[in-house]
Amino acid sequence: MKKDKILLAHGGGGRFSNDLIEKYFLPILGNPILNKLNDQGVFEINSTRFAFTTDSYVIKPIFFPGGDIGELAVYGTVNDLSMGGARPLYLSLGLIIEEGFPMTDLQKIINSIKKATIQSEVQIITGDTKVVNKGGADGIFINTAGVGIIETSLNISAENLQHGDIVIISGYIADHGIAILSKREGLIFSNPIQSDTAPLNRLVGRILQTGAKIHAMRDPTRGGLASTLNEFAKKSNVGIVIEEERLPIREEVREACDILGLDPLYVANEGKFVTVVDRNDADIVLNAMKEDPLGKTANIIGKVTDSHKGTVIMETKNASTRVVDMPSGEQLPRIC
Repeated sequence: MKKDKILLAHGGGGRFSNDLIEKYFLPILGNPILNKLNDQGVFEINSTRFAFTTDSYVIKPIFFPGGDIGELAVYGTVNDLSMGGARPLYLSLGLIIEEGFPMTDLQKIINSIKKATIQSEVQIITGDTKVVNKGGADGIFINTAGVGIIETSLNISAENLQHGDIVIISGYIADHGIAILSKREGLIFSNPIQSDTAPLNRLVGRILQTGAKIHAMRDPTRGGLASTLNEFAKKSNVGIVIEEERLPIREEVREACDILGLDPLYVANEGKFVTVVDRNDADIVLNAMKEDPLGKTANIIGKVTDSHKGTVIMETKNASTRVVDMPSGEQLPRIC
């Protein structure tokens, strides 16, 4: 495989993405905040902590079962702020629109963005629009940036995992990726699969209010749950063990993955998050999650260990084990 040019896999959230960041970006742009490689940068002004994040959305198709590119852009940025323990406040909105894009579709997307900001209790306070020649943007691309305030004393970061910590997922995995694929490829399943795109700030706020010792949080988008857990294991220099039996996966999603030859651990999510908490607080956090509509199917899926550092191991249903490695390619291009 050629390594002297950018490949789709470099945007997939797996091994190629990490290599790009570590070999090209961090050596030139690195600083103490960026080097943490969280989905948001945390900084302090006059003794008040803030989180800042940015993301770009190039999903295809732009309208999909359960959502569209507009609400995805809002929720994705809100969620990245929330994963740092922040209460999201303000967003920017940048639109790159291809010449010839239908005005009716643009209006639908803007209406969707407005609805998502109300749902997330945030405001868009600045923005920009660019139009490029036909063929230059594949419809519409959206960039959002966001800022939020951190009102907890917790230091939530991928580098904070400790031996004995418990790993919790907030609900069913792989819904988003399979919903996108089914729409893109015209696949029809007996039970239609919807994207899980949703704002997680209220759910995160609920567990923060418990006072539990939360060490890390992240929404497993590109690269899926496997990428997130591998990033945690690497940054904290720990091992992680998960149990296949405990992974919440809808039966129709599992069947679709089997048919398509996909592993749900590597499929993108847009309305779920992983949290790693002190073992003594795991039940408190899990119960708080289950009280929220977005956390009803939350489950403890594993634990942190001081063995096999930097590696994720899964205990399978047939009592064997396998390594859950970082994905090395792009399973589903243009998923978010």
